[in-house]
Amino acid sequence: MKGLFVTFEGGEGAGKSTMLRELGEELRAEGYPVLETREPGGIRIAEKIREVILNPSHMEMDGRTEALLYAAARRQHLVEKVVPALEEGKIVLCDRFIDSSLAYQGVARGLGLDEVHQINDFAIENSMPDLTLLFNIKPEDGLARITANKGREQNRLDLEHIGFHEKVYEAYQKLASQYSERIRIIEAGQSFESVKKDALQVLHTYLSS
Repeated sequence: MKGLFVTFEGGEGAGKSTMLRELGEELRAEGYPVLETREPGGIRIAEKIREVILNPSHMEMDGRTEALLYAAARRQHLVEKVVPALEEGKIVLCDRFIDSSLAYQGVARGLGLDEVHQINDFAIENSMPDLTLLFNIKPEDGLARITANKGREQNRLDLEHIGFHEKVYEAYQKLASQYSERIRIIEAGQSFESVKKDALQVLHTYLSS
C-alpha cells in the first residue's frame, strides 16, 4: 500500500513547521502511521547541506549554487527517507519540497521556473507530493512573527530584503493557481486554532476521498 506524501509550504514566519508537528500529533492520535520530516534536512547528509545553505555567514552564495544544493539535499532525503516511508504506507508530512525551490530560487532569485524545474525533475524523478498545504501570510506579517519569536532559528533567507519575500509570496500565489488540484491554501494569518482546524479539514477531506 502506497502512503500519502503531504508537503507544507509558505513564506518565512507562516507557521508551517509548528502546524506540521500539530497535525502529525493529531493524525497519530487517530491511528494513522505518520512520518514528520523537513527540507533541507531530515537525514544526516541533507542536514549537513542545510547548514551550508542557511548559514547567515554565507550571504555571498550564488543563486544557482543555492538551487543546486537544495536539489542535492532533496534527492538524498527523498531516496533515503521519504520513498521508503511511502512504500511502508505511511503519511509523510514534509516541511518544504519542490514548490519552495520554484518560489525562492525560480522566481525570487530570478533563475526562472523552467530552469529550476529541470534541476528538480532530475532530482525527484516524478516523486511529486499528493497534497500540498500552502500557509498563506503576507511577507510583512510573517517577518514580524520571526522578529517577535526570539527562540526561532534565524537563517540566511530571513535576512533577505522585503522585496525578496514579496516575490516569494507572489510566486506561491501563481503556483497555487497553476497546481490547484494539488495545492490547498490555508490562511495563516488567523488564530492558531483556526489555522489548525482549516488544515485538519483539508487533510481529512483528502484522506476520506
